[in-house]
Amino acid sequence: MSNVATTGSPKRSIKIACIQTQPAIGAVAQNVARSLELIDQAAAAGADLVVLPELANSGYVFETRAEAFALAEAVPHGPTATAWAERAARHGLHLVAGICERAGPVLYNSAVILGPQGHLGTFRKMHLWNEEALFFERGNLGFPVVHTPLGRIGVGICYDAWFPETFRLAALQGADIVCVPTNWVPIPGQADGQPAMATILTMAAAHCNSLIIACADRVGTERGQPFEGQSVIVDHTGWPAAGPASRDREEIIYAVVEPGAARRGRNWNDFNQILRDRRTDVYGEMLGADAKPGWY
Repeated sequence: MSNVATTGSPKRSIKIACIQTQPAIGAVAQNVARSLELIDQAAAAGADLVVLPELANSGYVFETRAEAFALAEAVPHGPTATAWAERAARHGLHLVAGICERAGPVLYNSAVILGPQGHLGTFRKMHLWNEEALFFERGNLGFPVVHTPLGRIGVGICYDAWFPETFRLAALQGADIVCVPTNWVPIPGQADGQPAMATILTMAAAHCNSLIIACADRVGTERGQPFEGQSVIVDHTGWPAAGPASRDREEIIYAVVEPGAARRGRNWNDFNQILRDRRTDVYGEMLGADAKPGWY
């Protein structure tokens, strides 16, 4: 599917909800049911765009590829994506949610992008972290941007945020918002009370590209692996608009943002525009990436 243009004029301000949850490995029905409860809460609070964590349906720490394969689902017509799409339609909202995707014999760490009218696109994680490489293939759909009435939405997943190309390529294709389903883990050297490294990276990327970035993390410990929490919504200025959330409990954070301001905000003054000022005479316009749309 190519970049999707949905009907209706873009809204000036929208309300984003990042849902920080604690999925249990293998408990797909339980995880999805809990996500639907939290989506309902976010909708009742007036959310226009909801973001769920990475692998929100399956849990994260797989022991074998066979386990991962058994927990994976087809996209967009599998039971989890269908249930999420029904909630998006019911509430008239947009949803970005991490899912364990099965495409024939191949597995991807993916995120579905859903709107009131249904499936808008699927993003497949480009940069695999640690043992993910034992279970998943690297994403093959690039960094396309989907056009919605809320604004232009791009996606990255967790470790993708450590690569500045993720956000720059989204910005170059006109994105206003990048949604990041994630399962952040503690970083070596992080002292008690310090913000997550991912929060710092997100703030820098939002500022350097004039993007709104919405990160939904998970909490809890799964098979010995602790997760960091600290979900955050960062405005295009680079400063948090909501969060960071707690490190240890389920919660929903909300922020009202203006997608159009992110696009206009790339003009920093009379002389500087953050994308125009790039030295494309020295390095490639698209950083060597294929910018053609490629939603699956």
